[in-house]
Amino acid sequence: MPSVTSLEQALDYHFADATLLDQALTHRSHSSHHNERLEFLGDSVLNFVVAALLFKRFPRIDEGDLSRLRANLVKQASLADIATRLTLSQYLRLGEGELKSGGFRRPSILADALEAVFGAVFLDGGFDAAQKVIARQYEPVLVHVDPKTLGKDPKTLLQELLQARKLDLPAYTVVATHGAAHNQLFEVECQIPKLDIKVSAPGASRRAAEQSAAELAIAAIAALPPAKGARTARARKSTQLSLPVAVSQENK
Repeated sequence: MPSVTSLEQALDYHFADATLLDQALTHRSHSSHHNERLEFLGDSVLNFVVAALLFKRFPRIDEGDLSRLRANLVKQASLADIATRLTLSQYLRLGEGELKSGGFRRPSILADALEAVFGAVFLDGGFDAAQKVIARQYEPVLVHVDPKTLGKDPKTLLQELLQARKLDLPAYTVVATHGAAHNQLFEVECQIPKLDIKVSAPGASRRAAEQSAAELAIAAIAALPPAKGARTARARKSTQLSLPVAVSQENK
């Protein structure tokens, strides 16, 4: 296991009380002195800080949409992504059973540990320190946030996109599973026959794989050339709009 000093460097925060960080990285399978209370605290701090970041960044969004956007940013998958970027799995202290079953890759364990780290920073350095650490980790995430989606997941966005085009909903099929029963990896295929789109993506659960496949399908739709009918309709509309002007000029 690498030294936690490199994790502190990634967080850009040095703990005065190193035992807090050790506890934050300890899963209940390893010791009774585990991270669940720190996770509870970190979850509360995280929600407040992310709410404040969104409030300042999007001044024209109402409270309901802010709540949905925040929920998307603090959900398990989003936290697991940040934890992966920090290579948090290298520092986790897990029991033998969790180690054998690949617990260090499990999104729930990674997300909980990250919240516990935020809680540990809060106890060690106060709210300002926790706010800076959280804001720094969310900076690259917020750059790509589109308030128009309002935190909607890829499957919902794909469904709305197809409904707007009056097309049938996509079909999701599990085409393969890999690994042991307690640590399976699912591969899901997403098909949109009318657009001749077929994409597949892996995930730690069927739902996660479906979301990833939906995201690929959205990208595939965006890459499609404009339909011939749409081009013809636009050209016809343009001609119709210009006719009154031409007639008016002839009548003068």
